[in-house]
Amino acid sequence: MAAPAARRSFILASASPRRLQLLQQVGLTPAEVIPADIDERAGKAESLGGYARRMAVGKATAIAKQNPDALVLAADTVVACGRRILPKADDMATAEACLAMLSGRRHQVVGGICLIGMRAQPLVRTVRTTVKFKRLTPGEIAEYLLSEEWQGKAGGYAIQGIAAKFVTFLSGSYSNVVGLPLHETCQLLGGNSRTNSPDS
Repeated sequence: MAAPAARRSFILASASPRRLQLLQQVGLTPAEVIPADIDERAGKAESLGGYARRMAVGKATAIAKQNPDALVLAADTVVACGRRILPKADDMATAEACLAMLSGRRHQVVGGICLIGMRAQPLVRTVRTTVKFKRLTPGEIAEYLLSEEWQGKAGGYAIQGIAAKFVTFLSGSYSNVVGLPLHETCQLLGGNSRTNSPDS
């Protein structure tokens, strides 16, 4: 697939180096990378899929307003145990709490992606991946915390790093857990997808 940047300015609305690396992995390099500054608090009754979609649309819309002639791609990754959305780990205590909750359990990783600039309406997709961690010992959690790979990561871990050894089961898109579901993103960029209905 030819890079969208060959047709018009292509902007990745993200502060995540992982998303840029994933795009480059499939031969897509944005002309610019511009993080979007939006309120990322979840609503009290908001569904997991609805939250991921809203964040992706909000980020893409914020950057598209500043760059009306560009093709803007945004994404958001949400990790949840049951119906509880886990935070991005900005400190060790938060990361430790997330790992303790994920230990020995299955959890959901939902990626929301939004593309603005190819059609009258934004193209939006949500992708779900199920991941299960082994039961973690206190020593394994402590060792992982020392790695600092958890910093800024949804759910307090990065599957592409040391945490890969914790994973006993994965169903769905691996790249979605890293930060961007590549198959669905390429579909959107190819103009072959329609906006899906909101998740329940």
